[in-house]
Parts: sequence; C-alpha cells; structure tokens
Amino acid sequence: MVAVTGHRVLNDADRVAAGVDGALDEIARAYPGRSIQLVSSLAEGADRLVSRKVLAQPGGRLIAALPLAADDYAKDFQTEESRREFKDLLEAAAQVVTLPPQPTREAAYEAAGLYGLDHAAVVVAIWDGQSARGRGGTPEIVTHARERQLPLAWVHAGSGRLHSREAASAAGAQSQVTLENWPTSIGTAASGEPYSRWSSS
Repeated sequence: MVAVTGHRVLNDADRVAAGVDGALDEIARAYPGRSIQLVSSLAEGADRLVSRKVLAQPGGRLIAALPLAADDYAKDFQTEESRREFKDLLEAAAQVVTLPPQPTREAAYEAAGLYGLDHAAVVVAIWDGQSARGRGGTPEIVTHARERQLPLAWVHAGSGRLHSREAASAAGAQSQVTLENWPTSIGTAASGEPYSRWSSS
C-alpha cells in the first residue's frame, strides 16, 4: 500500500507530474510484480495528482480515506470543477473509508494523514521541504513517516507560498525525487540514508 501526502497548491504542475512518474517508477522497481494500491484523502493538488496517476496504471487501485463525511468535505473545495473531480475520484475508488469525527477540521485532516501512514508500506510526499505551519500538514506527516522509518519517495515541489517557490527554484530541485529508507534488497542506500536517484529535466 502506498500513501500520499502533499501540498494542495502546486507550482509547475507538469514538472511535478513528471516527478510523480519517477517516484512511481521507483516503487515499481522496489516492489516488482505488484500493482500499486494507493490510500488518499482526495484533497486538491498532490493527493488527486497521485490518485489519477495510480488509477491510470494497470491494476492500480484507489482507497479513499476521507477526513470528513463526503458532503461536508466537499465544502472545502471552492469550485464546481474541483467538486466534480472529487466526486469522480470517489466513484473510481475501490473502497471509501470515512474516518471517525474529530473535534476540528485540522484534527480530521491529521487523522486522515495518519490513517495513510498506518496502512502504508511506502509514502509519496509532494513537498517543498519547509517546516510545518499547522496541524496535519505535509511537513508533519513526513516527520511521522520518517519517525516510523517508512520508505519515502519525496518529490520536491514548490507550494503556493512565495518562499516555497523561491526555495525550490534556488535549489534547482523542482520535481527531483529523493528516496529515504528505501529497501536495501535492490541495492539502494542503507535505511535512513536519503539520496537522490531521479529527476526530470
């Protein structure tokens, strides 16, 4: 099972999509002969991008883990197009899990992220590398994944924040994939050692 975490607003969408392709290729090499099963909250941005990529693969299977009841969750999406995309992905999911109610929306999003980690063998993170600004965000979920020593495919991507975009551009890393705690059985780095193995041009 693969879990996804990432920003809702992404810059350079085409390059990020190429980075996701690279991350999925690495997962396929690490786990040959297995179809990808993805657990996703279907949030805008990263979650939906990876969900579409997995559904397009032979045998790709989507499990939707919703932080809130679907009708309530849909209120977070500002446009009719976004709500329609959410509905389409929900219908394409092989399984829909609605998580128990939480005291706040932030707590609900955090619960959805942790649910993904609880069921994941690998995590795909689409992240600008910056620190957390709130509960349940991508940096916090990445921190939990690292603490659990889960294999992590980090697709470097600037978010909608100005400094995030500048950092990604300055580092020249937009769409690069960094692998952490990757399986050693295929000759990759030892557990806990991050390294970069793929990037788009």
